[in-house]
Amino acid sequence: MATVQVSNSQRALRDLDKMAKIMDSQFSVPGTNFRFGLDAIIGLVPGAGDMATFAISGYMLLLMARNGASGFVMARMVFNVLIDTVIGAIPILGDIFDIAFKANTRNMRLMHQHFKEGRHRGSAWKLVIPVLLLMFLFMAGIIWLVYTMLAGLWSLIAN
Repeated sequence: MATVQVSNSQRALRDLDKMAKIMDSQFSVPGTNFRFGLDAIIGLVPGAGDMATFAISGYMLLLMARNGASGFVMARMVFNVLIDTVIGAIPILGDIFDIAFKANTRNMRLMHQHFKEGRHRGSAWKLVIPVLLLMFLFMAGIIWLVYTMLAGLWSLIAN
């Protein structure tokens, strides 16, 4: 009986597929095709939820870069996460957008297509690290701005 060797990259992709499903489509509304994941649930927590889902998506991007995503594919995936993070940070509208957009699932489709085409030998570290750092700083700035606005509003109400 021949055993099939599973490469580390294939194992990593399988794990990332599971993570994307948990984040984007793990749960369904009974009797419908409507699916959502932890991204939509965690994103309901203002600020902290968006940062947590951004961190998970960022971690997934790092794993994809480590497993051979090229700079071009990484740029497309980072753009998906950026859209999800920026629009997802908008109260109510962002929560609805998170349910519909499913950035992690989109990114996994891109990664599988990239592997299928056999172009998975590149390295994207030079692109991923600076972009993730900029995205983190951007999110931190948004949270600081919201905190400052809420503190100002609270001081007006309290006086």
